[in-house]
Amino acid sequence: MTTKPLEAAAPPAQDAPPDPTTSARVTIRGAAKSGRRRTVPRSVRRSAGPVGLVLLWFLASATGVLPESVLASPVDVIRQAVELTKSGELPSAIAASGRRAAVGFLVGAAVALSLSLLAGLFRLGEDVIDSSMGMFRAIPWVGLIPLFIVWFGIEETPKIALVALGVTYPLYFNIYGGIRSTDAQLVEAARMMGLGRLGLITYVILPSALPGALVGLRYALSTAWLALVFAEQINADAGLGYLMSNAQQYFRTDVIVLCLAVYALLGLACDFAVRILSRRLLTWRANFEGEA
Repeated sequence: MTTKPLEAAAPPAQDAPPDPTTSARVTIRGAAKSGRRRTVPRSVRRSAGPVGLVLLWFLASATGVLPESVLASPVDVIRQAVELTKSGELPSAIAASGRRAAVGFLVGAAVALSLSLLAGLFRLGEDVIDSSMGMFRAIPWVGLIPLFIVWFGIEETPKIALVALGVTYPLYFNIYGGIRSTDAQLVEAARMMGLGRLGLITYVILPSALPGALVGLRYALSTAWLALVFAEQINADAGLGYLMSNAQQYFRTDVIVLCLAVYALLGLACDFAVRILSRRLLTWRANFEGEA
């Protein structure tokens, strides 16, 4: 009589390790659901702050908390904008101010680009230029208005010079910093591949400095309009500053606020244009865009 050998007892059942493919599918499905989740558009979120401030301003004016002698209501500012637009005063003032800002910006940008390239690409240029620019930057450029009047008179030249000076500093330091922040290993690799000095500057150094240059461009454009506010107080006979000076004499806060709002909108339009330009020129560069 034969007996069957006893079979080994099966080990107790244990939990199987999670399947990585299943986990991946769950993660992708969760990401898809979160992607389909309805969110408020960024344009709406970005405009919520300014719109809220205007509503608060309107409520303060309507309830009498903010007297008209202190600050005109948004309704009065809009009404004044319509009247000055129909009469042609506001469009001509914007054209005069825009012409001054454009000429001053071009002059300042040309000076800043030349100095930053010399200081960034050559050690001798850095030794001669950078320390001087650091010293001049410490001088408030608005405080140079009396000196500009002595040098250039009270016509258009001091206004353009003040805008150009305000533009020069942010552009210079950002372009110079962008050039000097180029990766040294990348430069060495380009040299090993046979790139000469011109090719190195064109294909390695300048593209590396482009993000910093665009940041400087944003600062420079906003500074140009800020400098223009001060520049157009120098015996201006046209422009937004001229409208503000006349309104100040008659305590017209609605016209003053209107001119300030136009300055702000022009600066915002320039900043928006630079943002679009940055997206087109920096498509090769992956940036962190913030958490959702």
